[in-house]
Amino acid sequence: MAKDCTHNCSTCGETCSSRSSESLLKKPHELSDIKKVVAVVSGKGGVGKSMTCSLLAAAAQEQGLVTAIMDADVTGPSIPRMFGVKERAMGSENGILPVVTQSGIQLISMNVLLENESEPVVWRGSLISGTVLQFWTDVIWTGVDIMFIDMPPGTGDVPLTVFQSIPLDGIIIVTTPQDLVGMIVQKAVNMAQMMNVPILGIVENMSYITCPDCGRKIPVFGESGVDALALEYGIPAVAKLPIDPELTRAADSGELGNKHEVLSDFLAKIVKQL
Repeated sequence: MAKDCTHNCSTCGETCSSRSSESLLKKPHELSDIKKVVAVVSGKGGVGKSMTCSLLAAAAQEQGLVTAIMDADVTGPSIPRMFGVKERAMGSENGILPVVTQSGIQLISMNVLLENESEPVVWRGSLISGTVLQFWTDVIWTGVDIMFIDMPPGTGDVPLTVFQSIPLDGIIIVTTPQDLVGMIVQKAVNMAQMMNVPILGIVENMSYITCPDCGRKIPVFGESGVDALALEYGIPAVAKLPIDPELTRAADSGELGNKHEVLSDFLAKIVKQL
């Protein structure tokens, strides 16, 4: 504790053991109503994090929960395309209104703010982090039971901003079977532990492919290590997603919301923890 501590961390620039991380939390828009917030994270890109986030949201909406997705991957937004969303977000005098998918999921993403979805976002980290924070503070989220935040990969500016500024109820980690990816996932695990955020579950994507002739599960990228990883870190819920061309087709055609059954059992375990 600093010698002349005022016990008001918001006006203090000192770094000390008494500083509460809660002082960095931002309130959502005054008209928002959000009960639970879960971030979907990965240690690296290309592991299927956005698809996993979308499948979880589709399963939650199907199970009767009012669901929302905040697409925090500002420079690589893909969530709107997966749900076939083409309209732009609208605003009112009170704030920004999220778009709503065909199944009723509330959604905000950089791609619903741009005139052209292929327009690149060439911004520095501080501006990107500020935009993500505005998704929380300036967007009016209505009666949301559970919000999923699709995070960019890694442990950089945006993940740190989300962990520090948004009251997360937990995270879900997405990985693939390769040993290299497993090592990088441990960084995400360690970051969550450093920030005192519960790890609710882990999803291993591309875990196997099913032989169309005999039905045998073939571990294309090597034997799964997700169970051992979950055991090591005490992660309660585990799911293994196969390499499935039908999922890819559904994502490309904007019909991923119809695949709600893929992670429904896993989601039930997550909701039970919450």
